[in-house]
Amino acid sequence: MVKFMLKIAADLENLTNLQPQGGCDDPYFSYLFKLKCGNCGEMSRKEICVSLDYAVRHPWAKGTTNLIRKCKLCERYGTVTMISGQGKPLTLEESEAWKYAPLMLFECSGYEPVDYVFGNGWKVDIQDGTEFEGVDLSRGNLAKYGEEGECPMIYNLRSTFDVVW
Repeated sequence: MVKFMLKIAADLENLTNLQPQGGCDDPYFSYLFKLKCGNCGEMSRKEICVSLDYAVRHPWAKGTTNLIRKCKLCERYGTVTMISGQGKPLTLEESEAWKYAPLMLFECSGYEPVDYVFGNGWKVDIQDGTEFEGVDLSRGNLAKYGEEGECPMIYNLRSTFDVVW
């Protein structure tokens, strides 16, 4: 099994943190991405959705997994298991240094995660201490007004799945 760390980056203005609404280990936060079959290379047509709150019994190993999927082309099975406790919020300092922040670790067998999709359920902390929850980043950016007239902005959203050992 190969482990993939989902890392995110963005340009932040007047913000201190960007993270899932309930923190990086939010059990109800949905991760959307496509899967590439490790056997035949077939790419899923649509994004799949995994979250920590949904797990099924692993069919060929002890424990549970968050997704079991059969490739439509070669008909091999694969799994995606989320490993919590590895993520942290994207900070303003990381954004200014063009660094990526780790968000979630995925252990994959038979599949490779690709093309992460930013969606709904994000939390942003503004420099004045105000928090916005339930932020939708599906449009690729955000611009809101804080209580003291600041305009927090998020743009140039980026993500990568890095192999970790």
